[in-house]
Amino acid sequence: MLARVWSASIVGIDAVKVGVEVDVSGGLPGIVVLGLPDSAIQESRERVKATLKNAGFAFPMRKIVINLTPADLRKEGPCFDLPISVGILAASEQVSADLLGDYLFLGEMSLDGSLRPVAGVLPIAAAAQKMGIAGLVIPADNAQEAAVVQGLVVYGCKHLSDVVNLLNNPGRYKPVQMDSTVDTATVSYPGADLHDVKGQAHARRALEIAAAGGHNLIFVGPPGSGKTMLARRLPGILPPLSFAESLEVTRIHSVAGLLKNRGSLVRDRPFRSPHHSASGPSLVGGGSFPRPGEISLSHRGVLFLDELTEFKRDVLEFLRQPLEDGYVTISRTRLSVMFPAQFTLVASTNPCPCGYYGDTIQQCTCSPRQREQYWAKLSGPLMDRIDLQVAVNRLKPEEITQQPTGETSTSVLQRVQQASDRAITRFQEEANLRCNAQMQSRHLQKWCKLDDASRNLLEVAIRKLGLSARASDRILKVARTIADLAGDDELKTNHVAEAIQYRTIDRMQ
Repeated sequence: MLARVWSASIVGIDAVKVGVEVDVSGGLPGIVVLGLPDSAIQESRERVKATLKNAGFAFPMRKIVINLTPADLRKEGPCFDLPISVGILAASEQVSADLLGDYLFLGEMSLDGSLRPVAGVLPIAAAAQKMGIAGLVIPADNAQEAAVVQGLVVYGCKHLSDVVNLLNNPGRYKPVQMDSTVDTATVSYPGADLHDVKGQAHARRALEIAAAGGHNLIFVGPPGSGKTMLARRLPGILPPLSFAESLEVTRIHSVAGLLKNRGSLVRDRPFRSPHHSASGPSLVGGGSFPRPGEISLSHRGVLFLDELTEFKRDVLEFLRQPLEDGYVTISRTRLSVMFPAQFTLVASTNPCPCGYYGDTIQQCTCSPRQREQYWAKLSGPLMDRIDLQVAVNRLKPEEITQQPTGETSTSVLQRVQQASDRAITRFQEEANLRCNAQMQSRHLQKWCKLDDASRNLLEVAIRKLGLSARASDRILKVARTIADLAGDDELKTNHVAEAIQYRTIDRMQ
């Protein structure tokens, strides 16, 4: 007998509908799986066989052919355990097949029949709704994640017997419900507070501008000056995720398998901090079945690269295209996938190999040649894409011993939120703009007009600092954010002057 069950497979961060066709017929007992399955699906043959027996169902000792369609799409992972089991039970007439065409099945199974959570449920749920699928039958631990999608019936089951009972008596089970209008803005960031920072008023100001406009930022200073401490406080002053942004972030983390113990939605902006030994694929994503890397996991959040000059130069060059375009495309022989990557890059580095070039207390021991080679790891095009370049000096003894007197993250966040709201109102007719850092040339011509004094000041800076056209555009974007923080509609000379200050270490050696 033939039975067809619907499931899904992840391609990038999107889902593709997969048909699981099971044919139980005469012949030598055995199971054959067709349709480009990976090793995890091939192993499911023995896993499903043992599960059905241990769960109290009869395993048909006949020839079983399982076909996964479309045949040219590679399938991976243990999520096909449940649809294969349901297909075998339906083909052997142990379960009603009336509702199989209305539901999509997904789940990994233990040998005792219990269902284990799988990755990628949220994008599959969103795709299932568009496909016209009535509902999902998934592990109970994934139910809240899938229930975020409105208008989709979701059944969370703990055991294979629950799935069988649901198909035989659907009226006895109630779907999982969730209020998807939850206000994520009420969730506070549990991280460190800016009030803990002593001194460093210039660096604190740069953090505030970066948070308000989504600008990339680098701190340069000697060891112990507080670069890492400052960077780790940026998430606490970022505007909270909107519900739509939360869904975007959750989809990426779901595909990466990072939601099994995190509930249904990612409510805090991501903060990723890979080690400087990270490879290019670990940053941008990759693999035979492409998965998101650190830059996509930082989407709508912060990617912090500590000790930037310790990263390999070729690895850092991978960042250039995502920083400019907001997404990364990974191409393989059989497919090409695109991952979103709109993140705020925050980096820190020492000014030289020994770390004390320009320090007022400890003398630098590096030669000019060593400093030149050290900074050669950071290409000009990469530095052009970093809006705020801030020198962080060592604290004075009296600053170290005094009590913190700076503003709290909550106070700074209020100004950041107001500036962000001004930008959002300004961009309300631009579907792809969310912050000043994303503006293109045509937007600068419209919203960053300069008077004669500001234009002359910018021309002098371009000439003396040797700035590129991209760097000058970055100055205008930062000036626009400074004006938003000040509540000004037009750019003024002081806004441009402050923005220029953050480009003074472009070619530091």
